[in-house]
Amino acid sequence: MRQTNVLRELIQTNRSGAENSLTPILLSVLHDFHLKKVAYCYWKSSNNIGSVLAGHSDLDLLVAKADQHRCEIILLENGLKLFPTMPCRDHPALLSFLGYDDLTGRLVHVHLHFRLVVGERLLKNYHLPWEEVILARAILHPTLPVMILDPPSEAILLSVRSCLELRLQDPVALRHWRATTRKFARDRRTLRARVDRVAVHDLAATLLNEHIANAIVDVVYGDKPLEDQRSLRRQVEAFLAPYRTYNMVEAHMRAAWRAILWIAGGINKQFLHLPRPWGRRAPGGGAVVAIVGLDGSGKSTIVAAIMDWLKPEIDAVPMYFGTGDGRPSLLLLPFKKVLPLVSRVLRTRPKGSSHGNVSNRSPGILYSVLLTVWAVAVALEKKSKLLAARRGADRGLIVLTDRYPQSELPSFNDGPLLGRLTRVPRWLRRLEASAYALARRLPPDLVIKLQITAPTAEAREPAMEPSVIHERIDALRYLDFGAKRVVTVSAEAPLAEVILRAKSEIWDLL
Repeated sequence: MRQTNVLRELIQTNRSGAENSLTPILLSVLHDFHLKKVAYCYWKSSNNIGSVLAGHSDLDLLVAKADQHRCEIILLENGLKLFPTMPCRDHPALLSFLGYDDLTGRLVHVHLHFRLVVGERLLKNYHLPWEEVILARAILHPTLPVMILDPPSEAILLSVRSCLELRLQDPVALRHWRATTRKFARDRRTLRARVDRVAVHDLAATLLNEHIANAIVDVVYGDKPLEDQRSLRRQVEAFLAPYRTYNMVEAHMRAAWRAILWIAGGINKQFLHLPRPWGRRAPGGGAVVAIVGLDGSGKSTIVAAIMDWLKPEIDAVPMYFGTGDGRPSLLLLPFKKVLPLVSRVLRTRPKGSSHGNVSNRSPGILYSVLLTVWAVAVALEKKSKLLAARRGADRGLIVLTDRYPQSELPSFNDGPLLGRLTRVPRWLRRLEASAYALARRLPPDLVIKLQITAPTAEAREPAMEPSVIHERIDALRYLDFGAKRVVTVSAEAPLAEVILRAKSEIWDLL
């Protein structure tokens, strides 16, 4: 009853969506766990539980195997969704559920553990067969409605985890070495003040053996860094050897292969942006999301914000189809390099252009030749990226596109270019048209249209022709790309509200 009352009070005081407020969706899940008597506890450091319930880091829950399916039902009923990880990084005793907090726009991650498996970040090779003991000893947090480890259990798990997780050969641990070791040291200092030496010894002797129990007490109350406890590490590894998932040879091979994949995935995520999954894929397959609007409507800003939101939890890749400041393919890169030189040579542009000094004259021979070459290169690039985007979605990625190709309105952004010219060989027109026909055959799964007023567009894009701005604002209302779901968002609203609306629409799509 106490937990129920505390939770109701916390939900009422957290409706404001303040930065450090507790996430209502997590509080609701914990409330249902209590009502349905699910045996669980948060089994990581109790120092972080406030930040965890605010959605800033994962909620790692140990759940009794007998309650596994009831627990999953509760999470689904509260709006969380099961997100599978890559098979090479998966573990049968672990599941990841993500939820969306519509007040703050955060993704919250509930990490279910049906067995206590620990070890390196990329290979949890050790099973600690203590689930029943840990859950039986779990206690209610003094101020929050969540079950946590009792101090002796937390001290023992901290010592054992430090032996199996703080390894320099683990590339993930090595990358975050200082932060991780400081966190372990801080947790040990906090535990010393509230754990009894005899209680730690007696529980460790029950779970492990007398000799290791004495060593754990010395570690908990000693000053030697946890990462330097070589003697305890050898003892723990020897005791837990029967509970390894893989023998040492296979474990090293699997860890090395996963490290290679992790490094390759990091390089791809940071630099290459190839449509290849590397972590956690969208359930039921991925999706292509097109962010469209006039120049100056904030498309690139929204795409960047959504990428920052998705990347920590879900495989996502940005894809730029335009010819402006975005990242071009290797095919288009040489043409973009010479574009400034061409622009200086062609001081004015003929009618049909949207930017620069536009005249009323028809395109000349030089301009026609250059535009034809440019249009063909752009069409080939768009065709390649369209196929890559759809294949990425089929592999489980969320593909966020800026300037998705269209042929509905030739005068609008990202449409065919050769229509501006009168004398172009038919086979070149067919070649260009095939790319835009492919865009119609492979429509986005979701289109988010950013609508702005003419004065705003003129202020943000002073180089753009005012007449073109008015024409494109009207045209945008009718543009749908053949997508099943099209949403119009006013980009005149504060940026935070626009981003929040885009996040909500994408979450509903997953």
